[in-house]
Amino acid sequence: MASAAADRVMAQSFPFKPNQRYPDPAVEILDPSFAKYRLYSSTLEQVATGMRWAEGPAYFPEGGYLLFSDIPNNRIMKYSEKDGSLTVFRSPANFANGNTRDRQGRLVSCEHSVTRRITRTEKNGKITVLADSFEGKRLNAPNDIVVKSDDTIWFTDPVFGIAGEWEGFKAKREQDNTNVFRIGTDGKLTAVITDLVNPNGLAFSPDEKKLYVVEWKGTPNRSIWSYDVNPDGTVSNKSKLIDAADQGSLDGFRVDRDGNLWCGWGSNGALQSEPTDVGGRKVYQLKGKPEDLDGVMVFSPQGKPLGFIRLPERCENLTFGGPKNNRLYMASCHSIYALYVDAHGAT
Repeated sequence: MASAAADRVMAQSFPFKPNQRYPDPAVEILDPSFAKYRLYSSTLEQVATGMRWAEGPAYFPEGGYLLFSDIPNNRIMKYSEKDGSLTVFRSPANFANGNTRDRQGRLVSCEHSVTRRITRTEKNGKITVLADSFEGKRLNAPNDIVVKSDDTIWFTDPVFGIAGEWEGFKAKREQDNTNVFRIGTDGKLTAVITDLVNPNGLAFSPDEKKLYVVEWKGTPNRSIWSYDVNPDGTVSNKSKLIDAADQGSLDGFRVDRDGNLWCGWGSNGALQSEPTDVGGRKVYQLKGKPEDLDGVMVFSPQGKPLGFIRLPERCENLTFGGPKNNRLYMASCHSIYALYVDAHGAT
């Protein structure tokens, strides 16, 4: 029944033909140091399609499955590695965006419209609300989330889920800032970063001494900022690590055990300053071609571009999974793609 339900609300489904030759030309080496992460006989796979906007992948090794959000369809989907099935895990899902797995193997989600809260799904299926307001005012639209090894929960709170009618319902913003929050083990909610314009993806370095956060707007380009993480749960020493330039997009990302950043990439929709003639019409073209930008960009811990995984769709977010934690799952608009790599996700 779940599979049938998934089929009934499918959006755009696209065929995908894997590359026949090894090594897969979709994996581009921008720096020789990236060659060691490419598995010579691994190829890009499309494991699921039919979503309207796939986001927030989280892998659960105990069950061998991936959970991810299909935001406009207001559902969380489940892809099983065991039998390749795609089913609806939760619907409605309060337009959930980012998801992660906590240290006890529970799903933690950012419900970024309607409820505008952080929830945890207990092992018995019960939903526990972890945060829904700050200083007496509702959260904006929780977006992406990560759990630190000390069980504190960190999440971003931009306005995307309440800014229009596509990823939720348009609603009044109550928070003065778009913050990065920390939920302590005592349940206390603290705004640890308050000066970013619509923070988006976030992740820790492998030793958790650094916190990386995407700023969606206001720098003027999309950027990843680096912060030192202090023992008391505060952050300091803000510095720009990566600038996506005026045509590139940064959204969600993950860090591997060597500290490299694997970043969802694509066109940010920026237009040329002057129109060009297209079939007799003056059209404002994109600054960069999506077919050249769509994929995953990999950066060193110092922010140097190392590699690029070319995808047929813009990649919003990704995670490492598989039995050996070396299968890269990429949530990309309508589809989920997977690629085995010789890198492992930092835990």
